[in-house]
Amino acid sequence: MRIVSGEDMYEIDRQTVNLIGISADTLMESAGRAAASLLLERIPPEAKVVVLSGAGSNGGDGIVIARVLKAHGRQVSLWLIPPRDKIRGAAAAALSVYEKSGYAASDYIGSEAELERRLERADAIVDALLGIGVNGPLREPYRSLIGKINEQHAAVYAIDLPSGVPANGGPVEAAVRADVTVTIQYPKLGTFTPPAASYCGELLVADIGIPPAAAAGLPRRALWTLADVRRTLPRRKASSHKGTHGRLLVAGGSLRMPGAVVLASRAALRSGAGLVTAAVPDCIHAIAAGHYPEAMYLPSPSEAGHFRGELPLGDAAFGAIAAGPGLGRTPGGRAVVEQVLHQDVPVLLDADALFHAAELLPLLRKRRKPTVLTPHPGEMARLTGSTAAAVEDDRFGVSARFAAETGAYVVLKGPHTIVAAPDGTQHVNTTGSAALAKGGSGDVLTGIAAAFLLQHEDVLQAVSNAVYIHGLAASLLTEEHHSLADVLASDVIESIPSAFRHIYGDEGGAEGKPPKPATTAFNHYPKLAET
Repeated sequence: MRIVSGEDMYEIDRQTVNLIGISADTLMESAGRAAASLLLERIPPEAKVVVLSGAGSNGGDGIVIARVLKAHGRQVSLWLIPPRDKIRGAAAAALSVYEKSGYAASDYIGSEAELERRLERADAIVDALLGIGVNGPLREPYRSLIGKINEQHAAVYAIDLPSGVPANGGPVEAAVRADVTVTIQYPKLGTFTPPAASYCGELLVADIGIPPAAAAGLPRRALWTLADVRRTLPRRKASSHKGTHGRLLVAGGSLRMPGAVVLASRAALRSGAGLVTAAVPDCIHAIAAGHYPEAMYLPSPSEAGHFRGELPLGDAAFGAIAAGPGLGRTPGGRAVVEQVLHQDVPVLLDADALFHAAELLPLLRKRRKPTVLTPHPGEMARLTGSTAAAVEDDRFGVSARFAAETGAYVVLKGPHTIVAAPDGTQHVNTTGSAALAKGGSGDVLTGIAAAFLLQHEDVLQAVSNAVYIHGLAASLLTEEHHSLADVLASDVIESIPSAFRHIYGDEGGAEGKPPKPATTAFNHYPKLAET
């Protein structure tokens, strides 16, 4: 499922009309019908519905929606917010069809008090005021209407985007707080960018049949769903052994944070890595080994509770290296990261390794084997010389540019984690919850992703699948025995088997077993993991 900017969507519309030959009137009719179909499933038959229509394409979609709902016997009142002479093009044609069908539309101008009374009595409000057309400060009467909508107890359904939410994300001046957003054809960037995302509520996608050719050449951004994971997650061969599934080195830990490297190592083994060696300062060797005997250990020279500066790798051969959990921000930690970046294997950097990586970008750019970085917005800000707020305002742009400039795969963590590849492809994760907002969660993701680097041929698929399973494991916990508040990082590790079973089903991931059927469509964002 492609994700688009506002500019992308306008270009797709132009290509659909001018190159493919589907008229604007037909597109609007398709959009309105597809959205109305979803609303008919959600809005109870006895509900009183108020549809608020603006002047542009979004308003035209609302007019079609009102007509279709009325044709199904629903109690609908359509309100035209701008003067009628401002409604032009396909929207004017839709209004003409609406009125020729025997339905009356109410004019807001001159009847403001009556609309306010209707809103107070409504069971459902359909916001078709602005869509992706927000450009600059909100003008009246839209600003006041948005405030009125947000005061009501009715369920609010926004068409394409809640009015006031920027299509590309970023700061929100004032916007409709929707219970459900019915987005047209493709989700928009703002749906996944805070604070805009918090206004969207549940996400439904109305497929209006735009041919894929209309989006050719646009940035490759897509949701990563269960169907994608089932399609790409490797299955184990019956003849495999521990060496088949890779040898991983996890470098990290310190006297103050001995548990982080243990969490990452445990998560890697739970995620299928054949052999995991934890490189730790020798001062915490006994602590780490006592907590997790399944891993092997590489005690390394320490100083003041941290790495002194070198890993005694010798002739040891590893298929991938992860570094950072509990590493510390010392000169010795920087030396370890520099040594790791010189290794001719895939490398994943997280936590304190990202702190040091900001000073080692020239070395990062020279690497020939894949490099994966897993920053949260604050770490991304240090890597880019920016601020966390600026990163959050442009998550897609920042992660895409940094991946292209450095050649690294970037996992920009957050409520809608973005995985950005150097070639411009971006995947948005569709699992996870606030249960992961706790110390140690990032260490678990490090272990899963590093293990997957050993087991996948495609790096982007490996990392996207790791992020998905990390979020799914947490979600399964809160669906069963936990709340959002009490989940621990170690709980997430123990839930990884449940996540695999959810994906593989009864086959358990064995070679030769076909994946269980999975639909490529989905209903709404919070439950994408279940589609």
